[in-house]
Amino acid sequence: MKTRRNLAATAGRWSARHRWTAVGLWLAFVVASVALGGMLKTQTLTSTEATNGQAQRAQEILEGAGFDLPSNEVVYLHSDTETATSPAFRAAVDAVVAGLKKHPEARDVASPADTKAVSADGHSALVQFKLAGDTETVKTYVKPLLETVAQVQREHSALRVEQFGEATFAQQYDEKLDKDYGAAELYSFPVTLLILIVAFGTLVAAFLPILLAATAVTATTGLLAVTSQALHVDKNGSSVMALVGIAVGIDYSLFYIRRFREERARGASTAEAVETAAATSGRSVLVSGMAVVIAMAGMFFSGNGIQIGIAESTILVVLIAVVGSLTVLPAMLALLGDRTAKGRIPFLHKLSARRTGAGWDKVLGWVLRKPVVAALISGGALLALAAPATLLHTSDPGFGDLQPDALPALQTYQRIQDAFPGSSAPAKIVVKSADVTSPEARAAIEAFQAQAPQAPGLRGPVTTAVNADHTVALLTVGLTGNGTDEISTAALDVLRGSVIPSTLGKLPATEVKVAGVTASSVDTNEQLSDRIGWVAGFVLLLTFVIMLLSFRSVVIAGTTLLLNLLSVGGAYGVVVLVFQYGWGADLLNFTSTGGIASWVPMFMFVILFGLSMDYHVFIVSRIREAYDRGLPTPEAIKTGIRGSAGVVTSAAIVMVAVAGVFGMLPQLSMKEAGVGMSTAVLLDATLIRAILLPAIMRLLGERNWYLPRALNWLPALAHGESAPVPAAPPARTPVTTAG
Repeated sequence: MKTRRNLAATAGRWSARHRWTAVGLWLAFVVASVALGGMLKTQTLTSTEATNGQAQRAQEILEGAGFDLPSNEVVYLHSDTETATSPAFRAAVDAVVAGLKKHPEARDVASPADTKAVSADGHSALVQFKLAGDTETVKTYVKPLLETVAQVQREHSALRVEQFGEATFAQQYDEKLDKDYGAAELYSFPVTLLILIVAFGTLVAAFLPILLAATAVTATTGLLAVTSQALHVDKNGSSVMALVGIAVGIDYSLFYIRRFREERARGASTAEAVETAAATSGRSVLVSGMAVVIAMAGMFFSGNGIQIGIAESTILVVLIAVVGSLTVLPAMLALLGDRTAKGRIPFLHKLSARRTGAGWDKVLGWVLRKPVVAALISGGALLALAAPATLLHTSDPGFGDLQPDALPALQTYQRIQDAFPGSSAPAKIVVKSADVTSPEARAAIEAFQAQAPQAPGLRGPVTTAVNADHTVALLTVGLTGNGTDEISTAALDVLRGSVIPSTLGKLPATEVKVAGVTASSVDTNEQLSDRIGWVAGFVLLLTFVIMLLSFRSVVIAGTTLLLNLLSVGGAYGVVVLVFQYGWGADLLNFTSTGGIASWVPMFMFVILFGLSMDYHVFIVSRIREAYDRGLPTPEAIKTGIRGSAGVVTSAAIVMVAVAGVFGMLPQLSMKEAGVGMSTAVLLDATLIRAILLPAIMRLLGERNWYLPRALNWLPALAHGESAPVPAAPPARTPVTTAG
């Protein structure tokens, strides 16, 4: 009989025997990662990388043409009583124009008298100007200009004078993001620590998972600066990385520490307890970690920079958390031994995994007695929750990703939209040909300028700019709606399907593409919709393979896919009801945009599919471990679930809490991701792992372990300690070959 090699046990055994070396190497790795990251700047996505399709091609043309793409800024002036022709209003406009012209960064400052940018009722006007420079540079340029505008506001308090534009929004958005994400990460640690203290009942044991998660996230932050030189990351990527890193780092530690303490309570020595924990829980960590990595890798098939950046950051943090769990964690347990029970909290230390497991006895007993009823009830509830997912609609929330009261710039944006519909998120039409100033090209552009403002959903005036070598022209025209809603999408369809073909589209040997907020939203949604099948297929196939290799059972592998799909489907349904249809909008303080942020559904699918493996692998491993010891399948189910109920409950509460903290962020897309993750984990740890999984396994009986004869060549991996697994006793007849 071949001895099954257990990599996790080998790593844990070495770390326990060389504990100080393991701890020193881990600390050196974290310090080196931070130092390396400090020498480099994390490279974020360019506007081209963040979108897809025609909008991406338009951005590529502009960048390749050396086109000067300034940030468009406006100063909004309004009075309820005065009109733009009154002396007081004109004085405020003149003060704004004069103040802006003192700043060399402000280019092409134009008063409403020149541009006719006065609202239909005459009570609002726009002073328009541009800021040259890349995205990061203009955010520093804009600060002194904002102060200039604020000074005019103070001098003309009878009017409203405020600034909005790409640079203004980016500067305020980044400040808000840094503040809110920093607070969320800061709050998540004490909340998690409190849950862990309740779970373990001792301070020392509670601090270990926090320590591993914190160092894993810290190291990843440093290394992300290195990997981003090749694969740029979205700004959301770092925050998602922290969320996932905290969750998996703590989950993995919980699995490990619980098993270590369980073995010590049974009388095993510290060394024996560490080795058993490594061989069992450590192996579960390795398998589930690889499942998360494989699931996240599916996002590389999306072809979208945002998705790829999120995959990059989360894969990195999961790999580091797995390495830490298999090395420094067993070393720390070997060093501390029974001192993990130090700092005992009165009353809480009695809430052990055994008592928590006993709390599931009544539910589990009912499930095992009536598996058909249990499966129908839990499965029906999950299908009902998943039903709204069929109505899921995605869109780029644009400026709607934050509530108007979250930023002063967003309040200004809304007022500008009310007075000048379509002016704040115009479409960008890029024209590329041998000479865009030729008579034919000029005639086509003039035809576009005349026809576009008259078309349904389009708003003039049309602006035009040409690059230095006359090969690319950039035209802009306003679209009705908020930039990402159905009104804006319909206007874009008119622009692309009617106006352009009848004007610019008639030019021979000319490329015409449309970019802008609306175009990027539509094109990215189409890209992700086209690729979701590839992503899902990759994740499903690789998950099936990893479970087949881990448990040598096609039934376990198939059951895993079914349960994970139900978990994700239920989370999708809740997210659609809450964020697409606005159920509970007041409670979560948001206004529905009528769709889900385009990056969220794919992210939810892969991350939830991966994270569901944490609990599933841990529970099924405990069941298989009991089965391999000779217990009949029904008893193995009961033993495995009772032995894992406490840690799964604690881990689920931690993940729900961490995701919940991020779900309270003002950013709508992060609310969607946070609520979706919390919902999925809650469903996974209750309806699925506590009811549906044991019910299905009870119904399948010995068929759970079915492996066709053709696959008997698969390697047998240990689910317990690194020892030969005993043959099944004669009393049971596991199905292992094809009949």
